[in-house]
Amino acid sequence: MHSPESIVQRQLEAYNARDLSAWLATYASDAQQFELHGSCLAAGHAQIRERMVSRFAEPDLHAELLSRVVLGSVVVDHERITRNFPEGKGTIEMLCVYEVVNGLIAKASFALGTKLLASHVQDAP
Repeated sequence: MHSPESIVQRQLEAYNARDLSAWLATYASDAQQFELHGSCLAAGHAQIRERMVSRFAEPDLHAELLSRVVLGSVVVDHERITRNFPEGKGTIEMLCVYEVVNGLIAKASFALGTKLLASHVQDAP
C-alpha cells in the first residue's frame, strides 16, 4: 500500500497536469471535501468532478507546494495556487488537510487565504 504522503503527492501532480481522471483516482468514491471547520463543498466522485471540471480547464492552473506536514494518515499541505479567476490571473494560498484511508483520500478540508490578482502594467500614452 502507498503511504498517505505519496497519495497526496500523486494528487498534486495530477492537479498540476490538469488530469481530472488521475486526480479523482486519488480520492475514495465516497470522499468528501469541506471548507475547513465548515460546510461540505462536495461529496462523492460526481460532485467532486463537477466542482473541479472548470478549474482543470484553466490554462494557468498550478499548485506550488510551500510546505507539507505528515502525521499518520493526515497530510497537511500549504500551497500557493495560480488560477484564472473571473477578474484575471492571480494566486491564492491554501491550507489543504487530507485524510487518507485505505490508500485513498477520504476527506479533504481547505482554508483559503486572500486572493491576489496579478498586477497589470499599462502602457504610457
